[in-house]
Amino acid sequence: MLRVTKLTDYATVVLTVLAARPDAVLSAPELAEQAGLEVPTVAKVLKPLAAAGLVEGFRGANGGYRLARPAAAISLVEIVEAMEGPLAMTECSVHEGQCGIEHSCGVRANWRRINDVVAEALGSVTLAQMLQPPRPPARARIDARLAQA
Repeated sequence: MLRVTKLTDYATVVLTVLAARPDAVLSAPELAEQAGLEVPTVAKVLKPLAAAGLVEGFRGANGGYRLARPAAAISLVEIVEAMEGPLAMTECSVHEGQCGIEHSCGVRANWRRINDVVAEALGSVTLAQMLQPPRPPARARIDARLAQA
């Protein structure tokens, strides 16, 4: 099963808390309380988010964190890559020469295409969109006509 790590999920939750209050500077304990997470977990996700330029930190008595740019300008692929490194469905999707059968592999190009589609999908969703309630699923129309005998 493909899935993001818990820390990436938690990072997204923390970022949505910041996105909901774009003018506020929130401390790690405030973020933890609003996100429903433990303070050490919040501190752990803030470090790579700051290193990636997604949040900025402020020291001092009124210190804390805020988004480094508007939520609409932060994509999910940036969050995933900040927490997990380059998006890669397979090792050869990012690094050539890591696989012993790379020279004869018949599926490598397809995995790269799939990797690109996933990256594009994550890149098309912004942090601002994650704040919005989910839309109800579209009802698929099923053609229930039977074949004529």
